[in-house]
Amino acid sequence: MRKVYHRILQIAGNVITVEADNVGYNDLAEVTSSRGTSLAQVIRLQDAIVSLQVFAGSRGVSTGDEVRFLGHPMRVSSSPNLLGRVFTGSGEPRDGRPSIVDDLVEIAGPSVNPSKRIIPRNMIRTGIPMIDVFNSLVESQKLPIFSVAGEPYNQLLARIAMQAEVDIIIFGGMGLKYDDYLFFKNTLDEQGALSRSVMFVHTASDPVVECLLVPDMALAVAEAYALDDKRVLVLLTDMSNFADAMKEIAITMEQIPSNRGYPGDLYSKLAARYEKAVDFDSAGSITILAVTTMPGDDVTHPIPDNTGYITEGQFYLRNGRIEPFGSLSRLKQQVNDKTREDHRIIMDTMIRLYADFKETLEKQSMGFQMSSWDDKLLAYGKKFEAQMMDLSVNIPLEEALDAGWKILAECFDRTETGIKTDLLDKFWPK
Repeated sequence: MRKVYHRILQIAGNVITVEADNVGYNDLAEVTSSRGTSLAQVIRLQDAIVSLQVFAGSRGVSTGDEVRFLGHPMRVSSSPNLLGRVFTGSGEPRDGRPSIVDDLVEIAGPSVNPSKRIIPRNMIRTGIPMIDVFNSLVESQKLPIFSVAGEPYNQLLARIAMQAEVDIIIFGGMGLKYDDYLFFKNTLDEQGALSRSVMFVHTASDPVVECLLVPDMALAVAEAYALDDKRVLVLLTDMSNFADAMKEIAITMEQIPSNRGYPGDLYSKLAARYEKAVDFDSAGSITILAVTTMPGDDVTHPIPDNTGYITEGQFYLRNGRIEPFGSLSRLKQQVNDKTREDHRIIMDTMIRLYADFKETLEKQSMGFQMSSWDDKLLAYGKKFEAQMMDLSVNIPLEEALDAGWKILAECFDRTETGIKTDLLDKFWPK
């Protein structure tokens, strides 16, 4: 039987402090006040002094209210019945349907033993040429999408959720505007993808502590499904809101701040989530795509800076496009030699010519005389941006490769591309 404590020592913001024994870090408690009962989570242990973050906030909580520890950390169901459901950051139903309490698993467990991992080897097709052709998404990869406020990163995630060739989508939303939450829910529902999805959503008006729980909830469910031999894609937005929630709680706890006020363990907290990406040797896989908005488009900001050391590349979303320069999938070489024999040469040639196009644009802006080669590059650049870079383009990989050959043939002579003759003979449009 769990003990009940009737004396709260301190209330600071949404953090309460009690004196208790036999309590574990991250354990849950129920705080009963005049406003009802709310869950709280242990966020600091110092001898017998226990600090808890109250999910519903500390408004209405007094020092004489009741605290009852539950003896376990946060748990979430891993039942197949989760598919098609929408939950809050604390695992409560957001869709008005009953709670699911079957097959409970603890969240925030350790990452997978390396001996159980295998080298990534399978491509995840998305129907987006700038990903499939130029920076292939690899099963079990962990990739951030670096962007700034105002870019269509949520629309990009929704498209990937609808089109990615995986078994299950786990969506984790942190600090979402209510409009963004409805956009994801309605888009997935209308396109039929909600039936293979589970959503954990924390909106900007929800308790801050729930923001920290969202990635752990999503990844715990993803791991359970992956162990059941499913290919799982976890989509998280926005990890900057996650880090800001960490910062807010650290300030409340009067922790010594590190770079720009963020807690000193920011790196390890981010890594603990990203390292959940895995391809099991005898089961399924977890792949993670996570949006990270960069304040002021500053890649040296602590959040993107720390993220870059953890992940296997990044996608840069700028001006409504995935930028070819700076974007990198470090594992693409694991898969793009198994798709079609012209994949790598199309990828390399088109990016090289696009870089030449960018240089030609600079020459043109400075008033230099344009040569016939410059004119060809200008025509090529416009076609490349319209037919390959535009995020509205939605075609399979093979059609994208064929489109690449067609663009090259429309803008250049075959001898100007620098492609091997045997590939030109086989793929150059007649």
